[in-house]
Amino acid sequence: MESCCSLTEKRTVLSNLLLVFMSKYRGPRLRVVRRLGELPAFTKKTPTRNTRPGQHGASRRKPTQFAYRLREKQKLRFYYGVSEKKLTRYVKIARRTKGDTETILLNQLEIRLDNILFRLGWAPTLPAARQLVNHGNIKVEKRLVTIPSFSCSPGQIITLRDGKTTLRTRVKQAMDRSKKDLPIHLSMNTEGPRAILNSAGTRCEVPFSLNALLIIEYYSNRLLMYRIYGHIYDTRIELLMV
Repeated sequence: MESCCSLTEKRTVLSNLLLVFMSKYRGPRLRVVRRLGELPAFTKKTPTRNTRPGQHGASRRKPTQFAYRLREKQKLRFYYGVSEKKLTRYVKIARRTKGDTETILLNQLEIRLDNILFRLGWAPTLPAARQLVNHGNIKVEKRLVTIPSFSCSPGQIITLRDGKTTLRTRVKQAMDRSKKDLPIHLSMNTEGPRAILNSAGTRCEVPFSLNALLIIEYYSNRLLMYRIYGHIYDTRIELLMV
């Protein structure tokens, strides 16, 4: 049985799938900052130019309503370092849960373990915080956790792994260099160090400018289109596997 898709179509669709679902951005970070604005958890570097990246970045053009929604969504995705697939899952959970959808979405992202470590000042950026978790250096309730997206619950205690002097020295140096205030939903004892999640974060504690309503509107349209045409996309993906 011959496939109805040409080799070029297969490569195009597969490359698009990789761009959508890959979880780690490996490109230039200042390029993202110049397009989206300041993202303190993404990188500590600051661009020297204020124009958009690219050959025609300095030219003026009026953005569309879709461009506004896409920009807010990209800001959220790059700040928290989540893939498109993971962010869509968070939005679906927020839409199904009773309450304010915007607040529930931001709460899910704020209680991620890698974000908590960054907000505590144990790591200079969120990528550094993820590396701290991936290397098995963090304990939650005395249990080793190696998943950066682990969702912490209020009342849980977060500590460093025992027996690593260099790790504690590096974390304390990062805390000394960090000048941001500790959020209300977190409390920390510098001896150890040892931190406790008091409650889920609120919208006002998100440390960068964001319009969460535009993100919900963006995904509302996307999820509606997928419910209408999703079976077509699933069929084409199955054909690629032939």
